[in-house]
Amino acid sequence: MLFIVAALLLLGVVLGTVAHAPLTFSLAAGAVIAAWLGIFALRERNRRRHTQAH
Repeated sequence: MLFIVAALLLLGVVLGTVAHAPLTFSLAAGAVIAAWLGIFALRERNRRRHTQAH
């Protein structure tokens, strides 16, 4: 329960910050985060395939 409260508090802080940031900055930050998550997903996918084969 405490984890959910902390996560909601953090989400509120992040959304509040984005609401006051310029749109171009928000879009650029979103693109960077999306690229980072995509790279992470590809690396995890490749690692899981490699470990399953052996």
